[in-house]
This record gives sequence, C-alpha cells and structure tokens, in this order.
Amino acid sequence: MDSEGRALQEQEEAPVILENGEVYRNPTEVKMSQIVLPCHANHRGEISVGQLLKWMDTTACLSAERHAGCPCITASVDDICFEHTIGVGQVVNITAKVNRAFNSSMEVGILVSCEDLFTDRQWRVCQAFATFVARRSEAGKVHLKPVVPRTQAEQLEHSVAAERRRMRLVHVEIMKDLLSNATLQKVDECQEHQDAVLAERTRVESVELVLPPHANHQVNTFGGQIMAWMENVATIAASRLCNAHPTLQSIDMFHFRGPSQIGDRLVLKAIVNNTFTHSMEVGVCAEAYQAGQALRHINSAFMTFEVLDEDGKPRTLPRIRPEPVNGKRRYREAIARRKIRLDRKYIISCKQTEVPLSVPWDPSNQVYLSYNNVSALKMMAARNNWVLNSEKNKVSLYTLEENQVLCFRVETQVKVPVEQVFLLMSDLSRRQEWDRNYEQCEVITQVNEDDTLYRVVTPSVSKEGKVQDFILLASRRRPCNAGDPYVVALRSVTLPTHPSTEDYKRGEVLCAGFSIWEVSSRITKISYYNQATPEVLPYISNDIAGLSSTFYSTFRSCSQFLEENKDSLEAVASTPL
Repeated sequence: MDSEGRALQEQEEAPVILENGEVYRNPTEVKMSQIVLPCHANHRGEISVGQLLKWMDTTACLSAERHAGCPCITASVDDICFEHTIGVGQVVNITAKVNRAFNSSMEVGILVSCEDLFTDRQWRVCQAFATFVARRSEAGKVHLKPVVPRTQAEQLEHSVAAERRRMRLVHVEIMKDLLSNATLQKVDECQEHQDAVLAERTRVESVELVLPPHANHQVNTFGGQIMAWMENVATIAASRLCNAHPTLQSIDMFHFRGPSQIGDRLVLKAIVNNTFTHSMEVGVCAEAYQAGQALRHINSAFMTFEVLDEDGKPRTLPRIRPEPVNGKRRYREAIARRKIRLDRKYIISCKQTEVPLSVPWDPSNQVYLSYNNVSALKMMAARNNWVLNSEKNKVSLYTLEENQVLCFRVETQVKVPVEQVFLLMSDLSRRQEWDRNYEQCEVITQVNEDDTLYRVVTPSVSKEGKVQDFILLASRRRPCNAGDPYVVALRSVTLPTHPSTEDYKRGEVLCAGFSIWEVSSRITKISYYNQATPEVLPYISNDIAGLSSTFYSTFRSCSQFLEENKDSLEAVASTPL
C-alpha cells in the first residue's frame, strides 16, 4: 500500500478507545460503499460525476436525519474539487457525519475515497461540506440538539464549521464587491479574437420529468439527482465548445433555492460562460414547473471543466465570444468566480504547513484570509498532545513539537469578566501597555468590525541587530454557541503600502492568537498560542529551555492590565476590530 493509501486508512480507521474500553464511533456517522459498474460510468470507463453526487447526497442526508431525528433537505453544498477519478470495478467509499448543528440547520462533512480491491490501494477522491435543514414539523420549526464532539478531529471540525458557515453567508457580498472592481478584465477584449467561439453555440436545454425513483422518502426530488441532471447538461455544453469529451474538475457551491416534488418538470439550461486557457466555466440553471404553473428557480451552479490530450495534459481551449447583455454579465461574473476559486484553493484549502508565511492582502481576498487566520488558530488549539514545559504561580507554558514545527501555549486565569477580556485583548494597540515585546503598534486599516491590519515594532533580539516590524492581520470572533471560546487570531500579511525597509527587519507570524474562555461570570481563562517562526522563536526560546521565565512576568503584567481596566467604559465601548 502506498503512502497516500496508508494516510487515508489512518484518517478513516484509527480507532478511538473510550474510558470504558469500547471503540468510539460518531453517532451521526453513515457509510456507503458501492462497486462502480458500467451503468455508472462514462465513455472513459470512469464513474459519472452525476452518479457520485447522488451517492454523496444520499449518504449525507441519512447522516443529517440520524442527528435530527426527522426528515432533512439539502440546502447547499460547498465547493467540490475532484482530486482523482474512479474506474469501473473499483469501490467508492463514502463517509458522512454531522460536524455542527445551528438551530435548524447543520453542516455535514463528506469524505469520498476509492479502493482498488486487487491492489489494496486506497486514495482520496474529494471532500465536501453540505448544509442540511430539518423540515418543519406540525409542532413548528425544529430546533436541533447540539453536536458534542468527542475526539480531537471532531473538535476541530466542530470549531471550524462556524467559520465555514460565516463564509457561506457572505458569499454573495464577495461577488458583488469583485464585480464592482474596475480592474476586472473588459469583455470587449475577447471579441477581437478571430477564433472566438460564439457562446450561443454551447447552449443546452433539456427537460426531465420527476418520477418516484427520483424522489426521496419525503416525496421531494433528491438533491443529488438534481445535481446529476445539472452535471449532464453542463458536460454537453462543454463538449460543444471543444468538440471533445471534457473532464469535470470542480463545482462551485450549490445553493438550493426551493424544493422540487414528484410530477415536476425540471428544465435544465447550460452554457459556457468563459474560458481560461486550459479550463472553462459552465453555468447551469435548474427550473421546475407543474402543468399550468410558472417556472420556479430551483438551483444554479458553476462547473469547471478541462479537456485532456492523449498524454493526460490539459488542452488549450478556444476563446469564447459572449452574447450581448446577459452573456457579457456571465462572462464578467466567471472572471470574478475564478478569482474566488484561486483564493479558496491557495488560502483556504492548503494545509497550514503549506500556506506561505506572508500572503498579500487585498479587499477581494480579505474574507478568505480572515477565515484562514481564525481556522488555523482553532486547529492549533484543538491539538491534544501539548506538553507542560514549566509553571509558575498559575501561569503555565506548554510546547508541542511535530513535523519539525514548534508551537507554544501560555495559559493563565484572571478575575475579569470574559467580555472585558475579549475587548481589551483584541485591541493590539494597547498590548504595548503590558507586553514589553510590543514597542510600537499602529492601526493601518480597520477593515471591518472583526478584522484590523496593524504594524507592530518589536525590539532587536541581539545588541547589534535591527529592530523587527510585522504587518499583522488581527481577526476576532465572538462565540457562535454557548461553550465556545472568544478568539483573537493573528497572522502576517503583505501590503504594497508598507514594504520592508532597511531600518527594520521584517518578521513573519504564521499563526498566533488568543482563545478566551469563560470559566464563571467573573473568571476568565486566557490561552495564548504561537507557531514559532525564526523571527518569533528568540523571544521565547530561553523560557522553553528553562533558562528564564519571562513568559510569567509578561502574563502577570497582562493580568494586572486587565484587572486595572476591567471597569473602563472606554474598553467596553471600544470595538477596534
């Protein structure tokens, strides 16, 4: 078995032993295994993505209903990127479980892997996150019970699910901001190419009659079935552009705007919106109607295709010439969505160790940098293998060494209400009042209520060395539910308005920040985390080695600062982020 297969097997099968000796299994977990038959495959002997989407939706829905105890419907599915294909005769393994519940909706995580029965190889195909809503009962709106995470992996997904939900809610605003950006490519440029293909040539329209086999036990059309029909017309549209069989690479977020039932006629429309050298975006719309009734908009989706040559490399695609008015609008929107896809791929989807230390900041990627900032801190805080390094007067220093990466955590408690602690700790401009490593701190830009850009100056770590400066994005979050911590996350970014200079050594912070927990109405626990970079390590290395205890004096100063300012009206009213 190869390394990827072993890693996947460990991810899926590593048993968690409970205190009573039993093997733990998530109560919402549902698994499905299917052998890919010729009837499931396309012309290349690989599983049809539409078929895979149906299986994924079914598995996720059963997981959601196991938690809710009542019928559930698919509300949306986040972006899906297909990493590998699955051939006829191979086994599709799908695992779904509820990550977090929000009142009447819940996030379900879906992991799809492939298994070759003859070579014992396994590999990951894709991962997805779907949102399901519990159907209203006769008693009224359903209020879901909270999900209680038991393992480290569950705690991590439970915590980060709140950030993913936040991103879903602002997705439309991100698109609006990008479309108003004057730097977007002008549509007229594409019309100068003599070989541009008319977009109208790729238009597809097809109708499907919803029959009982297409519906679930609630008599609603399967969300996965609708997605499969949409994938079918999208593939036809992509084929018309390139006169070849395309390969689906990714799907943007599906959002179901309304239900469909048995007897509906589903009208599916697709057209190529734009091409980008080696890929194309196809827009798909699904509308439903009953006899004598008006069309209802059910769903819209955007799918990215490639066309592979005989060597399996992407072919160069012809330019597209959009139709007037709506075609030009779709052309521009495709450019904006491509920008969003790139941001998500290289900022959000990367493992934390793969993210560059400092990422360029601009308004268009702010939401994704903020998400990465907060989720990275939550991932570090969720680790359970911290080692107590030293302790002095109830201030504790922990370390975690893994894969040649050193992280440290400093923890203490203060007799200050949690809201006041949160407001004071999230204002970095006041940190120099208690942290001697913050010589200066200036606000560069207050992006919004929750995010601020700072420039921080710290002392030199040697007598002859230069002082350091950092450009930091600070992102704060209040608890999503009772029992969640307040979070203040920090990471380095680059700004064209603040380049490095000869007078300062530019430092980098990969992941740092505070988790602030309410112990009681008057007592708060503060945990400070930092993934040590070469510029940060000198400030803490002596403490970790046991040669000093400056961490203790720093956090005693922090405690004193919080207690002296806990009744300050200025602190309560201040919302620096």
